[in-house]
Amino acid sequence: MPSLASQAQQLPPNQIREITEAAWARPGAIVLSLGEPGFPTPQHILDAGKAVFDRDETAYTPNAGIPVLRAAFAERVRSANGIDADVSRVFVVAGAQQGLHLAMSSLLDVGDEILVPNPGYPTFAMTSRLLHAVPVEYPLYPANGFQPRIADIEALITERTKVLVLNSPSNPLGAVFTAGLTEELVELARRHDLWVISDECYEAFTYDVEHVSPARFDTDGRVFSSFTLSKTYGLTGLRIGALITPPGLEKNLATVMESTVSCVSTPAQYAAVAALTGPQDYVREAAAHYRANRDAASAVLDAKGINYLGAKGAFYLWADLSHATGGNVRAWVHGFLAEHAVSLAPGTAFGSIGEGWVRIALCGDRDQLTEGLGRLPART
Repeated sequence: MPSLASQAQQLPPNQIREITEAAWARPGAIVLSLGEPGFPTPQHILDAGKAVFDRDETAYTPNAGIPVLRAAFAERVRSANGIDADVSRVFVVAGAQQGLHLAMSSLLDVGDEILVPNPGYPTFAMTSRLLHAVPVEYPLYPANGFQPRIADIEALITERTKVLVLNSPSNPLGAVFTAGLTEELVELARRHDLWVISDECYEAFTYDVEHVSPARFDTDGRVFSSFTLSKTYGLTGLRIGALITPPGLEKNLATVMESTVSCVSTPAQYAAVAALTGPQDYVREAAAHYRANRDAASAVLDAKGINYLGAKGAFYLWADLSHATGGNVRAWVHGFLAEHAVSLAPGTAFGSIGEGWVRIALCGDRDQLTEGLGRLPART
């Protein structure tokens, strides 16, 4: 038999899925390894999706999405993120992951280098490898609060560097860039003539700080902004989001979209319209829940003397378990699950700098969260 493509064979396993599926196989386990919002979907969103089936509107849509949804996304990013994007620049995508793939596959040639954060979400590197590009990790160090440093990134730029990936609020870190740092990062990209792909999945959830979109500082059309309704409205399974492109790329992006998913599911698109234009109670209540869970989890970790990064955004806590992991956090989380029936995402799922750290999902039931964290070994 012929072999699989080398880039497919060489993809590392997703350690988040690995530990989570192990937890799902254990009845009664407390799952803190997966960022899955746990609230019921608002009825008006469900009704909008059902109505599409009732009227049998299940044909193809334009590649970039139905006009009413593109307009709703354009208004959302204008009012919430300060991005003045014409509707023609809005591409409706099958979740943020497909949006990232759409951007990368439009920008990267074979052998191009793409700068990705370490620690950072694993599919940044996985997707670029599938496209025969070379992910180059820029470090986010504990001593700097896991914030990027311009000098560290600049030192990695070569003649083959083409794209800089930014992620704020950060998954897995819960870190949020300041406006000043965001502007400096866009200026760095301008200075070296790089594209910017900005992953803003968690833009709706920040705590006492402002989320600042890099596109606010984009004066020459180099920033792609990726948004999703998966986290904002708890619609992870609907696979719906938007990629906001720089101006002038509409024709090219539509062709790339046609060659991948053609268009997003029609029921999901109309459900997304209802989410964006209807009552926003879900978002407010979810934000309050995540903040309260963050505070409750922080109190447990404080009592145990466990160091962690104070989350300013998203719905994760990044905690230092190096006193317990013995230099192999991936093996430790599996042992902890086996012994204490609690799953945590190993920091190495997000890069080498994550060794000794774990990501704790804050989006579920508060009692289960504090019960699970109460089983962690104290730092002595």
